[in-house]
Amino acid sequence: MSAPAVVVTRRLPQAVERELATRFGARLNATDEPLGRDGLVRALREADAVVCTVTDRLSADVLGAGGLRAKALVNVGVGFNHIDLAAARAAGLVVTNTPDVLTDATADCAMTLMLAVMRRAGEGERELRAGRWAGWRPTHLMGAQVTGKTVGIVGFGRIGRAMAERCHGGFRMPVLWFDPAIPAGAEPAGPWTRVGTLDELLAQADVVSLHCPATPETRHLINAERLRQMKRSAFLVNTARGDVVDEAALVAALEAGVIAGAGLDVYEHEPRVHAGLLALERVVLLPHLGSATVETRVAMGMRALENLEAVLAGVPPRDRVA
Repeated sequence: MSAPAVVVTRRLPQAVERELATRFGARLNATDEPLGRDGLVRALREADAVVCTVTDRLSADVLGAGGLRAKALVNVGVGFNHIDLAAARAAGLVVTNTPDVLTDATADCAMTLMLAVMRRAGEGERELRAGRWAGWRPTHLMGAQVTGKTVGIVGFGRIGRAMAERCHGGFRMPVLWFDPAIPAGAEPAGPWTRVGTLDELLAQADVVSLHCPATPETRHLINAERLRQMKRSAFLVNTARGDVVDEAALVAALEAGVIAGAGLDVYEHEPRVHAGLLALERVVLLPHLGSATVETRVAMGMRALENLEAVLAGVPPRDRVA
């Protein structure tokens, strides 16, 4: 009996690729070019399992192409909104993800964005690199104090709670949180306060940090109306998913001074970024770096490898989502 065939859609850390090649003879992507629709269909028809990432749009069109050999989509990442789960189930595919291992790195990234946008670090670095800095002066690039400000966290899962711990423990920030998925009576214990509605959180927070999943219900959760509910002095931070925020509405709000600034790591139409965001000074933009540490990306790959091994052995994988 021949060994199972495995296709890996993007480059992964060397240690992970070495394990995939040694243990499964996986076909790796040496060029790191996205496979695209036709490449994904071909992989699903040729392999028993496909190790995929957030850049792979595994839509109903792709998964319903017919003639699929694959039995599993092993996702390297915690989010899986790029996979049509209903279509995957209909095609008989097991879908897994990699939770837990990227919590700290993503919360660290959210803190980076919050600090950078509130203290105007991006503006300052651009000014200095361009040779425009004329030296220290008392009123130059005055930002907002971080310590003691109220942070509102939308989505209080692992990453949201890790962000809360950093804000409260490191910067003495009162923490408000909103998450309708957590039942009453099951609130995580800690020095934070649950609010009953998103509107209540938006009205009180000096910083709104998004940590909710991308679902049909959360698409454009932060829209023009919700941005107007925030303080004019408030900042928005998003390390969740890009389509949680209506980018056009955010640009309009920033241009009009409806809120003070934003720090973004994810975008509605990645890798394309709204031109209005690129033109604004009071915005810090990162290229989806939330989990981008060596330690975390290796851990994600190894967790995916663990799920792959289980699926190919015919046993329930640890992190099945469909």
